[in-house]
Amino acid sequence: MGTQATSQNLRQVITASSLGTLIEWYDFYIFGSLAVLMGKHLFPTGAGASALINTLAIFAAGFIVRPFGALVFGRLGDLVGRKYTFLLTLVLMGGSTFAIGIIPGYETIGYAAPVLVLIMRLIQGLALGGEYGGAATYVSEHAPAHRRGFFTSWIQTTATLGLFLSLGVILLTKSLLGDEAFSDWGWRVPFLVSVLLVLVSIYIRMKMSESPAFTKLKQEGKVSASPLKDSFSKRSNFKMVLLALFGAVMGQGVVWYTGQFYAQTFIETVCKVNFEQTRTILLWAILCATPFFIVFGSLSDKIGRKWIMMGGMFLAVISYRPIYSFFLNATGENALTEIVSPPTVTRTASFNKATGDSVITVTTHTIYASGIEVKQVSKEFVAVTSSHTPQKPEILISKTLPAGTYALFILLVFVQIIFVTMVYGPIAAFLVELFPVQIRYSSMSLPYHIGNGVFGGLVPFLSTLIVSFTKTPENPNGSPLAGLWYPIGVAALCLLIGIVFLDNKKRNHSL
Repeated sequence: MGTQATSQNLRQVITASSLGTLIEWYDFYIFGSLAVLMGKHLFPTGAGASALINTLAIFAAGFIVRPFGALVFGRLGDLVGRKYTFLLTLVLMGGSTFAIGIIPGYETIGYAAPVLVLIMRLIQGLALGGEYGGAATYVSEHAPAHRRGFFTSWIQTTATLGLFLSLGVILLTKSLLGDEAFSDWGWRVPFLVSVLLVLVSIYIRMKMSESPAFTKLKQEGKVSASPLKDSFSKRSNFKMVLLALFGAVMGQGVVWYTGQFYAQTFIETVCKVNFEQTRTILLWAILCATPFFIVFGSLSDKIGRKWIMMGGMFLAVISYRPIYSFFLNATGENALTEIVSPPTVTRTASFNKATGDSVITVTTHTIYASGIEVKQVSKEFVAVTSSHTPQKPEILISKTLPAGTYALFILLVFVQIIFVTMVYGPIAAFLVELFPVQIRYSSMSLPYHIGNGVFGGLVPFLSTLIVSFTKTPENPNGSPLAGLWYPIGVAALCLLIGIVFLDNKKRNHSL
């Protein structure tokens, strides 16, 4: 068979690699999508914004350990092969995701709840650290050199489709169970479903064979005995690692997580758009934009990788502020001035079994001339005895966008994901071409997971944290757009380094 696969075998390789990676991304994304809800179960009642920030910190921890997973599993992949490393990362990812679904909440085990979830999240991060580099290496070692961008770009779609699948399962579960049951226990279902998906993926990956390039390397006795040492102690190779990180992947990471994560967090928590619309905005945008991973991956085979990636970063840097300003203005005070008709108000009373307090709930629906419908739910807790202090009042606001505004939101998230496809479509081919077969898994995994996992994965947490620093008693909402300076700054720095130091040549290390 040589070092390249037949067309039929190549399709099987891409399918097996992509499906397995898709499921691993699904496992990773459901945590981020449910962060707001999980924070209410993992931390004390009344923790408010700090519960969200702490949950996002746990989410971010999974990204921080990804480089360590890249080192551990990258070394393993260069020593024993790509196939078995794939299987191990998959089992670890699936097992830890399932475990998150069965960990009791704060009311049952106190702070052990967030600690246990943090441990599972760290295992998820380690496993994912070993996944992407293996998939990219595996597919590239089967693909013809002149179409490496096209074939590896199929892997790039899996992360987006994993997010798509996770959102679909969350919305379906919520619609079947209803809001109350989903908030109470139904949010655990997407985590538990993971075990079924992992079993399917294990079956698929068990049928895969080792990559022809690694098999040939092994037969010739040229497998590196110390892949980490060979990767990072040789000056020429280490230079490539640094160039990949600071000239490409760092910017790719922040563009990726701003378009596909921070957009959702911003629209839901800052603009207060309701749960369903927030998710469906992202779903439609992802569905329409995903084919462009293939388009830009294929285009990079013809014109090179560099300028497509640099173009995506440049467009992101100059567009983020106008896009998020629109989100803010379309749902802010300027859009909520003129009321169409008098608000409808309903009042109910209930009993809180956990605290013994009476709960008075006032729900107000208001429709504005802009077409936005605002639902405000106010809960006042009344203690039945003077022996304890009742909970603080809660006010929840959710907005339903009119069709025109909703479509504009989809369009603007779609535009952000197009930037993602420009920086991400060619990146796998770009990385594998930088390093020789013997140390490819180790060498490309580390810069990818530092850039994508750490710089990119910290976008939701750091951006939310930056906004919290701008809050004052006079301005309790702070500056909502301040959080954008983190992804804009990182992408601009990476763009500058990439333009100056990257070249547009395709390297042809022997495969």
